[in-house]
Amino acid sequence: MSTAPVFHIDLKAFRENPYPQLKQMRAKASIAFVPELNRTLFTRLDDIKKAEPDVAHFSSEQPGGLMTVLMGENMMRKGGAAHAKERKAIFPTVSPKTVRDHWSAKFAASADEILDDISSLGEGDLFQIYAMRLSGEALRVITGLESLSWREMDAVSQAMIDGISNYAGDKAVEATCHRATTRIDEAITSLLKTGSSGYDMCAAMMAAGLPEEQIRANIKLAISGGQNEPRDVIAGIIWALLSHPAQLELALSGEVGWQQVMAEYVRWIAPIGMTPRRIAAPTSFNGIDFETGDDVFFMFNSANHDEKYFEHPEAFDITRDASKHIAFGAGPHFCAGAWVAKALIADVALPKLFARLTPHLSGRVHVGGWAFRGVLNLPCRWQA
Repeated sequence: MSTAPVFHIDLKAFRENPYPQLKQMRAKASIAFVPELNRTLFTRLDDIKKAEPDVAHFSSEQPGGLMTVLMGENMMRKGGAAHAKERKAIFPTVSPKTVRDHWSAKFAASADEILDDISSLGEGDLFQIYAMRLSGEALRVITGLESLSWREMDAVSQAMIDGISNYAGDKAVEATCHRATTRIDEAITSLLKTGSSGYDMCAAMMAAGLPEEQIRANIKLAISGGQNEPRDVIAGIIWALLSHPAQLELALSGEVGWQQVMAEYVRWIAPIGMTPRRIAAPTSFNGIDFETGDDVFFMFNSANHDEKYFEHPEAFDITRDASKHIAFGAGPHFCAGAWVAKALIADVALPKLFARLTPHLSGRVHVGGWAFRGVLNLPCRWQA
């Protein structure tokens, strides 16, 4: 165990809203061992940006970690040449050029179809009927698993997200995750039999000659990160803007661009709250000693509220400079799908929705989670 000072948290309150306790941690013990999580947490931006690239000590390789056990050893849980090889294999799918020339038009077509379907309803949960559906439709074509419906894509993604954040060891959650990965494996098996060509991830990894085991693990990784996070950010930004009418006007007028709106939202509520690391060799950091095998969490959500870089970080303010945020990571594991997410959310989902609908909140919106955080519902009424 590290020699970091001990900081106890109220785990129930942490799940409901981690930010107040993270603020205390940044002030009192910015690197602290939290017994309730059995991990040492890094909570300041500078420390995380310094430690994350040091893969010789803060390793992403976690053979016994939940993600590896439940989903297979994907590129997120590899370092060095192994990570670089698999990241290079999927690059043709997620490159800025492919996003611009191929995926953006497909995203726009899906958004238009969904808005055609829902505009006359006048009311509904935009979390489910817009954000969830659009994210699912986008992920189906990007992965190549078009045999899965958008509803299935969301269900298997949520099951895996719940599984890899199941630090309490709930057997029911684990079983649900196993059922989800089995369903994904069935869809991949079917695709591998028929072959895949084009821009999707399966095609790219097959063309690069990756073994089937790596294709399966990385498709599961893409689903776990490519459905819930865009879904939660789309719905979250709609909620945030409707809750801050003056800021909505700035976005609608074009005074603040949608990319800037998105950057501030993911700073304010990081959809991925942390990333785990394992100490690969004894090291000292800021006077704290770590032993081989110690487990560490880099808390992106806390770093994005670091008072050194963000004044009044608890406030949602699209006029601020949010460019220092690390919601997509801060080192060699910077999110490979960042360009896809920015195109889907800021270039398509938000401008199209607000161009077609004039929504208003019609009920209470619930927000939850700490490892993965976002709105859980978005009841609205609208005029088309």
